[in-house]
Amino acid sequence: MLCTHCRHFAATPGGSLCPNCAAAAAPVPAGSHPAAGGLPVAPPLGAGGGPPGAPAFGTAPLDSPHGPAWLRSPVALGNATAALLGLVIATDLFALYADVTMRDVTGRLTDGVTGSGIERDADHADSLYLAAGVAQVAALLATAVVFLVWFRRARVNAEVFDPHGHRKGRGWAGWGWFVPVVNLWIPRRIMVDIWDASSPWPGRAGHGLVNCWWTFWIVALFAKRGGSSAYRRADTAAELHRAVGQVMFADVVDVAAAALAVAVVLRLTRMQDLKARQGPAPAGV
Repeated sequence: MLCTHCRHFAATPGGSLCPNCAAAAAPVPAGSHPAAGGLPVAPPLGAGGGPPGAPAFGTAPLDSPHGPAWLRSPVALGNATAALLGLVIATDLFALYADVTMRDVTGRLTDGVTGSGIERDADHADSLYLAAGVAQVAALLATAVVFLVWFRRARVNAEVFDPHGHRKGRGWAGWGWFVPVVNLWIPRRIMVDIWDASSPWPGRAGHGLVNCWWTFWIVALFAKRGGSSAYRRADTAAELHRAVGQVMFADVVDVAAAALAVAVVLRLTRMQDLKARQGPAPAGV
């Protein structure tokens, strides 16, 4: 558990304060601090919210090679990110229902079915498809914002745990997702470094979960682009039928990628929380 006062260091076993805050709150003999009339005075806080000049966590320096780094609990942000990823999964499932409806209609049109009934079904399919697309975009944008905030917090925490274990600067944790081409591998590299630094167990944690998530994310990314492009170019019912099949594949992969992302977020959040609870590493470790 983190200290309930400074929220930066692990609390002492059985207590709610870290050693620094506990020492600051301990009573001192009257007159021992003339400026305070014998009352204890908490040390002034530094720019990061903790004691100035004190290590951010254990033996790690306050100033990491990437800038000042203070430990912050990732639990609330991690839970919020996981919940929003669940919303992404829900919108993808709704999109799959719209895909199936559209594929059925376009298949019947390809087979030559005509009449007022198929026209009503086509209008209904168009409405579902449009609604699903809007829902997916809205869920993705909301999730991306919260995910990036969580990702940056996890990165800064990881710098506290291991200041020298990161191959890219802190800024890459944000805009590295948006730079064309390099965004196909840079975010994964940053995640792996965070993962290794945050492991609360001896040695490095395995990367299987991260690699599986990233693989599905990349496949979904290209599948979405291919399906959307095919759908925009389609002029006939047969072409629409084939394009919707591609979109369905992209939505299925996206469900898997989002589910794996939930697992990654919750696992990394738990790892960082456990590592914080372990307290500062002994000197020389």
